[in-house]
Amino acid sequence: MSDHENRRHRLRRALQVLAVLAVAWLVVDKAVAVVAPEPTVGHWRSSEGYASYREAYEDVMATLPEPTRSHDVATEYGSVRVYEWTATEEGAEEDPPVVLLPGIRSGAPMWGANITHWVGQRTLYAMDAIGDAGMSTQSTPFTSFDDQAAWVEQVLAGLELERVHVVGHSFGGAIAAVHALEHPGRVASLTLLEPVMVLRGLPASTYLWSSLLLLPVPQSWKDRGMAEIGGVTVEEVRERTPMSSMIDQGSRHYDSVTLVPRTLSDEEWRSMSMPVRIDLASDSSLAGGEEAGGRARDLGREPVTVWPETTHSLPMQAADALGPELAAYWAAHDG
Repeated sequence: MSDHENRRHRLRRALQVLAVLAVAWLVVDKAVAVVAPEPTVGHWRSSEGYASYREAYEDVMATLPEPTRSHDVATEYGSVRVYEWTATEEGAEEDPPVVLLPGIRSGAPMWGANITHWVGQRTLYAMDAIGDAGMSTQSTPFTSFDDQAAWVEQVLAGLELERVHVVGHSFGGAIAAVHALEHPGRVASLTLLEPVMVLRGLPASTYLWSSLLLLPVPQSWKDRGMAEIGGVTVEEVRERTPMSSMIDQGSRHYDSVTLVPRTLSDEEWRSMSMPVRIDLASDSSLAGGEEAGGRARDLGREPVTVWPETTHSLPMQAADALGPELAAYWAAHDG
C-alpha cells in the first residue's frame, strides 16, 4: 500500500470513529433534553475548554483543501460558520452550488474525505450546525426540531443562494429533509446519507448500547457500546486521531440541548417535489437500512441505494464511489 493510500485509509478509519462518537452523543443528548427543565442554548463550559477544542478543530481543518473563504452568517438563532470552496472549472460557477449539512458533533470537518472529489467542479458550502460544537454560536433556544430548518434557510438567504443541491448526513440528513419539506423552492435536489429518524426510528439496540454511555461503568464498557452502535471495532473507537480528538474535546467542553428529529409522515414524504436521493448502510444502519429503504421506495422516492458492507459511517466508507455518483446526480438535476 502506497503512502497516499495509507493516509486515505487512516483518514477513513478516523472518520468512521468520528461518526460512531457522533451517533452516541445524539442519543446522550436525547436523554439530556428529556430532563432539561427549560429550553436553553448550546454553549462552551469554559474559555479554556473552547480553546482546547478550537486547537483540535483547526488541526482537522488543516487536512482539508483550503477553503476559498469563510462566512459567519447571522440568523435569528445565532451565527453560523460556513466554509466555501468556489468552483474553478469553466462554466461551473453558473451551476447550483452544493450545501453540506453535518452529523451531530461532526461539523464541517467531517466532509474531508468527500470534498476532495468535488473541489473545483462546482461551488461547495459546508457549515457547522447551530447548537453543536463548532465555530457557530447559538443565541436563541430551539422550541421545535423544525427550528433547525429555519436557520438553514436563513443561512442560504444570507448567502444569496437561490437554488442549491442539499446533502445531509445523519442528524444533518434529518435537518435537510425538514428544510426541503418547508422550503422546496430553494432545493434543486436533496441527498440524504443515513438520515436518522426521518424514515424510521432508531433501532432498540442503539438505546440499549447507548445506555452504557450514561452510566458510571468502566470505560471499556462504554467503548464496547460505541463500537456496537457504529458497527466498528473497539480498537477503532479507541484510535486517537485529529478527528477523534476534536470530537472528544467538543463532547467534553460543549453543552448542547438537542431536539430529536421526528419521523416524517407518508404525506410529507410524498409532498416533496424536488428529486430526492437516499443512501443507506447495509450494516449497523441508524437510518433503518433495508426497512427504511423499502419504505422510501413504497413512497415513490428514488433512487434508494443500500450500500453493501457499510455502516452509519457511509459518507466516509463510500467516499470514492459517492464522489462521481453525486456529481453526476447534481448535474442531472441542475435545470
